[in-house]
Amino acid sequence: MVAFAVPPEVAFDYLADPRHRAEWQSSLARVEDVDGEVRVGQTWTDVTKPGLRPRMTTTELDRPHRWTETGTWRGFAATLTLTFVATPGGCEVTATMSLNGAGLRAPLARALGLVAPYAVRGDLRHAAGRLAA
Repeated sequence: MVAFAVPPEVAFDYLADPRHRAEWQSSLARVEDVDGEVRVGQTWTDVTKPGLRPRMTTTELDRPHRWTETGTWRGFAATLTLTFVATPGGCEVTATMSLNGAGLRAPLARALGLVAPYAVRGDLRHAAGRLAA
């Protein structure tokens, strides 16, 4: 859980819009091929600093309470859900995620799944700082 000093609507709109992703997500170089406005079914490509290019899709959008994305890349699939809860000083954002790999990728996916939540929390802290400024 990460505290944001802005209302849930502000945090939600910023985090759910892929056009902002490279501003706060440390692994991204940029985002490409954004398909229209934020909505269920919106797609885009994350271009990571190592050069991976997962294709992303918004699969759930309940503004300002819950947002989910899925991404796939060469036998890996990841799902990230952000939940937003109003607090007296703004909101709290909680991230839950899963990472799966097919076949021989399964052990690597399990290992990455153990460290990825720490990276996501760090990225959310960065986003909270940007929004508070």
